[in-house]
Amino acid sequence: MHHKRDKFFKHEDFEFMMELTLGATYYRGADIGECLSTAARIKDGDAESWFEQWKATGDRIAGIAREAEAASHMISARDAWLRSATYYDTATFFLDSTDDPGRMRPTWELHRAAWEGFARSRDPAIEPLAIPYEGTELEGYLFRVDAGDEPRPLLILNNGSDGPVSAMWLQGAAAALDRGYNCLTFDGPGQGAALWRQGLYFRPDWEAVIEPVVDFALGLECVDSERVALHGVSQAGYWVPRAVAFEKRIAAAIADPGVWDVGTSWFAHIPGSMKKQLETGEREKFNRNMDWGTRFSKATRGSLDFRMRPYGKETPFDVYQALADYTLDGIAERIECPILITDPDNEQFWPGESKKLHDAVSTPAEKKALVAFSEAEGADSHCEPRALGLRDQRVFDWLDTILAST
Repeated sequence: MHHKRDKFFKHEDFEFMMELTLGATYYRGADIGECLSTAARIKDGDAESWFEQWKATGDRIAGIAREAEAASHMISARDAWLRSATYYDTATFFLDSTDDPGRMRPTWELHRAAWEGFARSRDPAIEPLAIPYEGTELEGYLFRVDAGDEPRPLLILNNGSDGPVSAMWLQGAAAALDRGYNCLTFDGPGQGAALWRQGLYFRPDWEAVIEPVVDFALGLECVDSERVALHGVSQAGYWVPRAVAFEKRIAAAIADPGVWDVGTSWFAHIPGSMKKQLETGEREKFNRNMDWGTRFSKATRGSLDFRMRPYGKETPFDVYQALADYTLDGIAERIECPILITDPDNEQFWPGESKKLHDAVSTPAEKKALVAFSEAEGADSHCEPRALGLRDQRVFDWLDTILAST
């Protein structure tokens, strides 16, 4: 794919995660030397080695954060906590392919504790939120430009299928605060605390999640109710368009990238005969074939387990069946609000879907944007991991312009 560039790993998923982690350095979510020295200790393609080395780096930097905080060196504490949060999250990515996937939850808790260290060390502090949702509450965070209650435009940040809350700082909040936006993020069903602590799972009708989040946001004094925007990353490139098809209080939406059919990335790797079994409801046969296909590869099995977990379904057949509902067929044309959709070269999960979504929405031509990110700029691949600065410049210049006219 990137034939001109030296790679850190031959293993494609290791390489993509390494690019994400290196990209985090733009907003101090990692440090280059820490990334390179960790990568140098990792055995390519070895999931146990990946976990051990990133976890060790996370532990080391968390130790620095604790010492700095105890000595009231709050800037040092803030920066170390954020880096540590990134490294702990990076460590978890291939745990399902190791002999002990049970380390996932405890390592996630270490990540979350590091994130909370960052949140309290920042000035003004990032405030934890409890957002009412269907008889329970979703954990969230409020990022303020300053300590005052002056109403400002609000950017709601919607994470993807497996992103950590710290990614919402790196992929939107840091850039937005610089530009005078307050921000809010939350763990929706199947994400972060909602998954690990509450046992809530993904749902396709994401408007049922965004509506209570917007209700909550509009109750905050620091929010300009006419200028609430919604930014979705990765799989939220489906959830955000889906939500704004129904939730009309959103002044502008961003999908990075556009996702028409979540199932695309799942169906790319299964043979036609198994697709037939899904159509004809042959549950046992499908599951048996899936089991056979993953039996000889711990990595493939682990990847499937990792991706299935947030859906809360018993077997692969059940997840593949559920994916039929995660599509914008018949929904996209209901979208009328201003929308920007990123369209990176070498999109590896949902190729071509950004343009399909852009062309299908009912938003007036001058209020919708399909924004290319090229390999030549170093800005290609899913969610532009190596080009956060360029991505934010293009996204926020558009958003500033749109909201100035509301």
